[in-house]
Amino acid sequence: MKKRHEVLFNQLESYRNELLSIVDTVSEEEAERIPAGFNSNIRWNLGHIYLDQYRWIQAVTKEPADVPEEFSSWFGYGTSPANFTEETPAVSELKELLKTQPGRIKESYGERLEKEFAPTEMGMHTIEQVLTRTIFHEGMHLQTILDMQKCM
Repeated sequence: MKKRHEVLFNQLESYRNELLSIVDTVSEEEAERIPAGFNSNIRWNLGHIYLDQYRWIQAVTKEPADVPEEFSSWFGYGTSPANFTEETPAVSELKELLKTQPGRIKESYGERLEKEFAPTEMGMHTIEQVLTRTIFHEGMHLQTILDMQKCM
């Protein structure tokens, strides 16, 4: 694996570990609260981070994503906790999925990071470009979670 790919996967894992350490002590009840001024909760943000990474990989590769189909209706762009059902994963389940996701992505796509695919509507055409984008996106949602915690 190329050195820059190692760096990319180290960043993916490092930022994910930072996210997980911040939500480590968040209870199921806290994860359900929607603070004043917000339209989502911590649980939604965790599910959205998980889904987003796979959806962008899927957008580039056109391969099935390693995520249950229902995640789109619970955590997709434009959804909210109002879309949750009794089957929606608990925050503890989402934490576990998020913990293992970087390793699964590395295993599944690590040798194809530079492979050229048809570009997405954002112009990304490699998995490497997608991961760069999703790391940034994860940071945005991490800040949202931090802001939510300040309001609780």
